[in-house]
Amino acid sequence: MTNFVKPFRYVMQIALSVTFMLGIGNCLAAEGQQNELPQVIIETSEGAIEVTLRPDIAPETVENFITYAKNGFYEGTLFHRVIPGFMIQGGGFDQDLNQKQTRSPIRNEARPTAKNLRGTIAMARTSSPDSATSQFFINLTDNDFLNAGVRGPGYAVFGKVTGGMGVVDAIASKKTVRSRGMADVPQEPVIIRSVSVRQTDTATE
Repeated sequence: MTNFVKPFRYVMQIALSVTFMLGIGNCLAAEGQQNELPQVIIETSEGAIEVTLRPDIAPETVENFITYAKNGFYEGTLFHRVIPGFMIQGGGFDQDLNQKQTRSPIRNEARPTAKNLRGTIAMARTSSPDSATSQFFINLTDNDFLNAGVRGPGYAVFGKVTGGMGVVDAIASKKTVRSRGMADVPQEPVIIRSVSVRQTDTATE
């Protein structure tokens, strides 16, 4: 009669192989969790903009932005400064062009390796490097002169548009006027209706 019982060494080989494969699976799952980057959806009167944030290069900046988003701070604010071929800026003024009360300024996390390329999102600030609060801008082109070390401390990039760049370009095409002492204000208001946070896995990008 044929013996269908495998020798012990073969059973052990199979068991070790299964254990090894499970170990690889667990490592990949853990790596996937570590690779998750937060995403935000900026809903505007012109459409939705999807932005993937980079806490790995600007952790304090991302935390600051997400805090404003979760608190509903950006709801009803404007893209109040639009300059074609440069950038669109928003997140600080309401629809009457009144500046909103913000949290304390954050440290400038600009770094030479995180460049202000087309589609990246960065923090707006005054001439003081560590003065950014809620306002941000999206680069319409590669703005090398905004990078750290080119003309000073630079402007902190903390993410990139990964969906809806057409909406960004549509906002950039808006006719602008001077209003309430500010230049480059869209004549037709571009309203930020909400900024919502969700998670994504970089392995799928």
